[in-house]
Amino acid sequence: QAELVDSGGGLVQPGGSLRLSCAASGRIFSSFSMGWFRQAEGKEREFVAAINWGDRRTYYADSVKGRFAVSKDSATNSIYLQMNSLKPEDTAVYYCAKHFGSPRAMSLTSVRAWGQGTLVTVSS
Repeated sequence: QAELVDSGGGLVQPGGSLRLSCAASGRIFSSFSMGWFRQAEGKEREFVAAINWGDRRTYYADSVKGRFAVSKDSATNSIYLQMNSLKPEDTAVYYCAKHFGSPRAMSLTSVRAWGQGTLVTVSS
């Protein structure tokens, strides 16, 4: 059983919205943060947004601040990424991630588990 399963990707027009979901298996402790990274074709994987499981503190990359919103649902052990005002440069495979520590400290080297990825394509 995969620890993180992400879904919700698809094709959307510029200016449109999309909501990604990530379901986690097992208990998540308050000291952990969950978040999202993305990887565009030919580019390195980059941080997008994260939320602390305990106090819901959030942290965003500058490129998505004001357009994306990360949230959590403890009842379903899930996090979500609401993406609004999407741009062609948001096109990428989006990965759910789990990390021990604050949302701000989440990085490629600190992530303990990854989702399988879900493709988001922003195009007219």
